[in-house]
Amino acid sequence: MTQNKKVLEFIEQTKQLCQPDNIVWIDGSEAQLEALRAQAVEEGILIKLNQEKLPGCYLHRTEVNDVARVEGRTFICSKNKDDSAPINNWMETTEAMNLMNGLFNGVMKGRTMYVIPYSMGAVGSKFSKIGIELTDSVYVVLNMAIMTRVGKAVIDALGDGDFIKGLHSYADLCEERRYIMHFPEENTIMSINSNYGGNVLLGKKCFALRIASFLGKNEGWMAEHMLILGIENPQGEIKYIAAAFPSACGKTNLAMLIPPEIYKNKGYKVWCVGDDIAWIRVGEDGRLWAVNPENGFFGVAPGTNMKSNPNALLSTKNNTIFTNVVQNLDDNTVWWEGLDKNPPKNAIDWKGNPWNGDMKDADGKAIKGAHPNSRFTAPTVNCPCLSDQFEAPNGVPISAIVFGGRRAKTAPLVYQSKDWNNGVFVGSIMASETTAAATGAVGVVRRDPMAMRPFVGYNMGDYFKHWIEMGDKIKNQPKIFNVNWFRTDDEGNFIWPGFGDNLRVLEWILARCEDKVDAKETAIGYVPNAKDINIEGLDGITEETIEDLLTIDNAQWLKETEGIESFYGELGERVPAELYAQLETLKKNLNK
Repeated sequence: MTQNKKVLEFIEQTKQLCQPDNIVWIDGSEAQLEALRAQAVEEGILIKLNQEKLPGCYLHRTEVNDVARVEGRTFICSKNKDDSAPINNWMETTEAMNLMNGLFNGVMKGRTMYVIPYSMGAVGSKFSKIGIELTDSVYVVLNMAIMTRVGKAVIDALGDGDFIKGLHSYADLCEERRYIMHFPEENTIMSINSNYGGNVLLGKKCFALRIASFLGKNEGWMAEHMLILGIENPQGEIKYIAAAFPSACGKTNLAMLIPPEIYKNKGYKVWCVGDDIAWIRVGEDGRLWAVNPENGFFGVAPGTNMKSNPNALLSTKNNTIFTNVVQNLDDNTVWWEGLDKNPPKNAIDWKGNPWNGDMKDADGKAIKGAHPNSRFTAPTVNCPCLSDQFEAPNGVPISAIVFGGRRAKTAPLVYQSKDWNNGVFVGSIMASETTAAATGAVGVVRRDPMAMRPFVGYNMGDYFKHWIEMGDKIKNQPKIFNVNWFRTDDEGNFIWPGFGDNLRVLEWILARCEDKVDAKETAIGYVPNAKDINIEGLDGITEETIEDLLTIDNAQWLKETEGIESFYGELGERVPAELYAQLETLKKNLNK
């Protein structure tokens, strides 16, 4: 399929190392993919679901020890430790290569090695980057064919150019020998002993964030863990927002937001460009332009339903691979906790055991049928609210960047940073508080700068510096905001309704971007005047409620600055002086 000497050399070297029996190129044709699906069913890797109710859909079950991303086994490898540490697990490049080559030696004997040429971003776009993943997993092939653009068109676009090398084998799925290794300085990713999506679909977090963030630093662009959302007003004008949230903060719900009825009736529409990753460049007009480099959704199934996120659920109705959910034997469909209140009576759980919705453990608690991190891999084109700019080669212009976290008391509903560097500071101090259900301890603050803590492919201090340097390159800077949907009352109940009503806050954000509305200056930034947040049609929410949601407690924020200083100290000497200056300014403002 190619004369590219670097590609052919990569394949030959891997063939000598891994010793597969066969090599198969993935050409991207539907005929080849359909044959591989049939092969996967025959080998017990996939289960074909009810093709009338779920056309083109399949179910997969992983091994019970292989159900999630493994941060503890994920490394950023570099020659110099300080170039990768302190947030990341680090291993020296040569040591890591020797370790992985030892593990890959002969690992594909008796197996087929698949060659997957894939493009992150629309094929041929100047935004796009190309990778080659070599894998012995049919499951990986079929998921990559959903999550990325694969096949001959990609190889044709590559020509004799450079690419990101990716090598994966599920080996024997041994946890002790499970490694996900990134070599940003070598444009290489190696993953072994896992067959779970986040560890093995190497185009996703591995390439699109960890490797791409390093490329962006060197090439003058940004790879961010951000959704991209378009908001269309009644006049037909569309403005775009990029937003970063840690896990469990409503990111996918926001990406596929459904406007409240009063907004729908006025003609507002919301368009999803991407739910997870944004590659961002400075355009010729001096604005930031963003693309979603992915071609599919890799969503968490539990909790997804027609009330919480109908657009996500509808995206799974055809050509989707479900992983670790319940199989309903009565009609050969799927189910998971939170889908509806009618769990099947005759089913198989994610481990492959008989299951029904009435089963309880020894303590009387319901036994879950789907794994809490069970997933769906669904084509982006299935999304009912997909933007018509999804394939735009230059992306969409960004009016606002939004950061968010889960804070019970500290952060207000929304505030605007004072300028770009202050916005970088706001992103760098992003945090969420743990819940009792998650950890057994309430209110423990975990810093997750720009929601990139697990995904930066180099030193976090250098990452902050790159953000600051990007500000100098952007002639027409987007404004930067922070939101907090999770403020609680004294009983621990959420005050703000969230979900579709978050559009009310985004409306204020866009009004600020166009200088159409005033704000109050506070110690931390600009907050809305309560009257400027539209509460029409909201039960139980008054202007006084909004006032309360927007209050800044200086004493709490002074305590917050102690946590920020401690966190910066953990990051080491490479935290930019500009951010320490922002911290000192914040302290002075709070002490006035």
